[in-house]
Amino acid sequence: MKFSPLKSPTDRGLIYAAAFLRALAIGLLGVLFALTLAARGLRAGEIGALVAVGIAGCACGTFFVGFWADSFGRRNTLLLLSALSVFGAILLLISQSFIVLLAACFIGMVNAMGRERGAFFTLEQAILPESIDAAGRTHALAWYNVMIDAGQATGALMGGLPFLLRRQWAVPEVQSYQTLWWIYLALALGCLLLYTRLSTAVEIHGPMPWHQVSKNSRSIITRLSLLFGFDSLAGGFLPSSLIAYWFFKRFGVGEELAAPLFFFSHIANAVSYLVAVRLARRIGLVKTMVFTHIPGNICLMAIPFAPSLPIAALLYFLRECLVEMDVPTRQSYVMAVVAPGERTMAAGITNMTRLCAWTVAPTLAGLAMQSAAMSVPLVLGGGMKIVYDGMLYYSFRSIKPPEEL
Repeated sequence: MKFSPLKSPTDRGLIYAAAFLRALAIGLLGVLFALTLAARGLRAGEIGALVAVGIAGCACGTFFVGFWADSFGRRNTLLLLSALSVFGAILLLISQSFIVLLAACFIGMVNAMGRERGAFFTLEQAILPESIDAAGRTHALAWYNVMIDAGQATGALMGGLPFLLRRQWAVPEVQSYQTLWWIYLALALGCLLLYTRLSTAVEIHGPMPWHQVSKNSRSIITRLSLLFGFDSLAGGFLPSSLIAYWFFKRFGVGEELAAPLFFFSHIANAVSYLVAVRLARRIGLVKTMVFTHIPGNICLMAIPFAPSLPIAALLYFLRECLVEMDVPTRQSYVMAVVAPGERTMAAGITNMTRLCAWTVAPTLAGLAMQSAAMSVPLVLGGGMKIVYDGMLYYSFRSIKPPEEL
């Protein structure tokens, strides 16, 4: 097994820049995806299906990354994924057919969940820890996620662009929303160009087959995957696009208010990552994951009972201050409890199960909002996440990463 540690600041900067652009697109989709398709005449169930199919494409890409990216070449894999994203963006731009839209979302791995959890994320998550020691791993991954949430925040703020076009230049509604796909295409092309400049320092030679992974690591990866899958099943009820749709139906909130709400929420996420690093140094990675997640989801479950928009928005903001603190700590924990040669596979398998679970819930959430009650996904998703927190703490409280031993 031969490793090429990521020592080049240029490569590291390219990865952070590409992550920022990709997250910008995801933040934009989180605000406008459902509203854009609703303007075309699609119903909530159809929008939920498109979200689910896009996440299914992300899951397939993540499966490829987990088992073949190291042998195919990490740079080649990132370029291939970027090319597929560009192709999907072109289809979304030129087609009105629901079938073609389904294909575009799948092929382009369109992520309308408002969170970066796809194939790119998986591979970059495996690349970055090779350049640092155990003590600095969580800090480095936290800053990586800060870049992602800064992009998502900027994208969410840009979600107000259609409203601005309609108000300032009297652009028709459908045409104003069409700007989403032009921006999305430009960002996909930007990522593709950045990845072309990566050096061979990002590569790892001699990937670890599953049957050669240690028995202990296989057990840990399997258990974590099952738990993360359950967590993502709950999270699949809560994509940003459908939460924006909930605020629209409940309080009449359009993109002019949804955009700043999601912008400040992502800023809260970014700040919380750095707080999570300091907290993890004091109480450990697993406790940080669990003890910040539970109160955040209590806030989420309280949102449907809010009597007014300001209170609902405040509860959502408080939730975002807490609920993402488990992201860098979870990534760091997974990378810490397996060997370096097992990292790509561990990241691939755990993220793939999360994405597979995500593919199921958005369609169910859309149908529930359409036929049962608008608030069902928020209450059900939050409750399931609290159950996950309890199972995670019970199962892994005694398995420590090297820096906590």
